[in-house]
This record gives sequence, C-alpha cells and structure tokens, in this order.
Amino acid sequence: EPDLYRDTWVRYLGYANEVGESFRPLVPVPVVWASYGVATAYVTADAIDKGRKAATAHAQDPTRVGVAVVDTFVWQSLASVAIPGFTINRLCAASLALLGSLTRWPLPVRRWTTTALGLAAIPLIITPIDRTVDFLMDSSLRKLYGTPGEPPTS
Repeated sequence: EPDLYRDTWVRYLGYANEVGESFRPLVPVPVVWASYGVATAYVTADAIDKGRKAATAHAQDPTRVGVAVVDTFVWQSLASVAIPGFTINRLCAASLALLGSLTRWPLPVRRWTTTALGLAAIPLIITPIDRTVDFLMDSSLRKLYGTPGEPPTS
C-alpha cells in the first residue's frame, strides 16, 4: 500500500515553504508565512499518520508509537521545513543582492529572476538535505532509541 505522505502528490505539500521562500521577493510576507503553515500541517499530518500505523502494528507498545511520531516529526521538520526553507531564503536573498550589484536590470526583472533561481534550486537541494538529516538523526536522536522505529533499550 502506498504511503500517502511519501509516495503521492501529497508529499509536495512539504515543499510549500520552499516555494513560498522563492516567491518572497514578489509576494507579501504573510503569503510566505502561509506557505510555512501548509508545510507544517504536512509534517504534522505525516507524524500523526506514522503514529497511527505504529499503534496498529504495535498496539501493546506505546513507546514504539511515540518513537514513530517523534522521529517522523523531527525528521520532517528539519528536512522539509527548517533546512530547505533557510537554504532557499538565503539563496534568494543573496541572488537578489548580487543581481542588484552586478546588473542594471529593473527591480521587477531581478525579483522574477531571483524567484526563478529559488524554484530551480528546490529539486537540487532535496536529496542532499534529506541525506544530511538522515546522518544527523542517526548520529544523535536515533541513538537514544536504537534503530528507527525501535524503542529504547533499558
């Protein structure tokens, strides 16, 4: 059975904040913050879904349910919201500043170019960020509870 939050179009909701950051030069700031709301709702829904699945599979072990929810929420928060949002924000800010220093393009052209660069960068940053978050989680939080999805040992 496909995972709704990982194997379908719903996964793209996790990238809403990167799209919002890309459009930051063109839209009001509340629109950007709304994109973070969409991405955070996706992260929360995925964590709840993984908790429900863990509860079904391990009804007698509430620790596994907690691990599934926390692991999913932390991983998704880092890999889908915090790190890519920051990365696209800084990329767009730097490109807008550089275009302002290096070109005589009108501001609307610089803003649209910055947005296009931000959107083009999204597919390029996803895999490296995902792998980095895997490494960070495996090197820290997941050591507290063993392998992913396994409860901590006594």
